[in-house]
Amino acid sequence: MSRVLIIESSARQQDSVSRQLTQTFINQWKTAHPGDQITVRDLAVSPVPHLDINLLGGWMKPAGQRSDIEESSLKRSNQLTDELLAADVLVMAAPMYNFAIPSTLKAWLDHVLRAGVTFKYTDTGPQGLLSGKRAYVLTARGGIYAGSTADHQEPYLRQVMAFIGIHDVTFIHAEGMNLGGDFHEKGLNQANAKLSQVA
Repeated sequence: MSRVLIIESSARQQDSVSRQLTQTFINQWKTAHPGDQITVRDLAVSPVPHLDINLLGGWMKPAGQRSDIEESSLKRSNQLTDELLAADVLVMAAPMYNFAIPSTLKAWLDHVLRAGVTFKYTDTGPQGLLSGKRAYVLTARGGIYAGSTADHQEPYLRQVMAFIGIHDVTFIHAEGMNLGGDFHEKGLNQANAKLSQVA
């Protein structure tokens, strides 16, 4: 049995293309792997606080020297990190907001990119500790940006995943969602065609 962790980050609950892609992924994965465990963390429903002094204190101070709020911040970060550590497959659903990822997804990443937990520093530089995991990134974009300098999603997330040791990363883009004509249908069909090959 594999464990699949899905991170939703769209602010929309209705009419969200990235959520449509996620549901398609879940349906196909369950059909292909009926015994797998799927966990969904919805960052729009339960936002993760942005990195602040309390979380830094929770990370840096030894037990017994943390304040109550630092302990609470550390406990939340530990829970999020434990979910990632337990997963065999990570799925991040990310609409493109202003050429990048939603701030809620960035906040989640700030909680789980932790020295000594998901990566470590060595004499030869940082080393990721999550090798062997797979990741899928499902994006929805109003325009067409893949391969252009306007795309600050894929290069960033590839770098982040590689930093923690995840090198098997598949991106599936639904592009042109806000363009006229047949762009929306074509972009969604192309994304769904790629999704059909995943499971």
